Amino acid sequence: MSNGGAGKGKVVAGVFIGMVLGIVAAGAVAWYVMEKRTSSFIDKEHKVAPVIPPLGAGTPATTTTAASGVGETKQHFEFYKELTDKPDKTPHKNNTKPKEPVAVKPQPTPSEAALKEKYYVQAGAFQNVGDAEKLKAKLAFSGFEANIQTATIPDKGVWYRVRLGPYNSGEAGNTITTLKQNGIIATQVQAQ
Repeated sequence: MSNGGAGKGKVVAGVFIGMVLGIVAAGAVAWYVMEKRTSSFIDKEHKVAPVIPPLGAGTPATTTTAASGVGETKQHFEFYKELTDKPDKTPHKNNTKPKEPVAVKPQPTPSEAALKEKYYVQAGAFQNVGDAEKLKAKLAFSGFEANIQTATIPDKGVWYRVRLGPYNSGEAGNTITTLKQNGIIATQVQAQ
């Protein structure tokens, strides 16, 4: 029996040593990653880009010493002060030629009858009111407000239609396109 107890002790000791080594390895990897991130941040911070004055710039440049001990060149621009101190007495000349008017074709206006026609967008028709409610909820999550209309069809019973609208023809078409992008097949039905 003593042989079985010694085997269990070795297993427990092996598991414990494995856990300690795993924690040390994870700590070493975390330290290495953090050290790399910190050192790359510091390297980027201390790099100084050369300052190239613009052509014809007569502004003086000054050199200052940063906290890191690296000399940095800074330019002092006074153009804003120069521009605001001088009164503008020169007239502005417009050297561009006036544009000729562009002929705009009048767009056909939809007839008043077409504007007055109203359409519904029917997203589905179900014999089970629960299915209609599910589709109405799906439409609500997509940002559409839908209504359920009950219709009794001879020889087929009661149907529950999920409809949006009413819209004019263009709005109905745009709604159908948007619904199709959301995975819902819908049809345009003229309002009666």
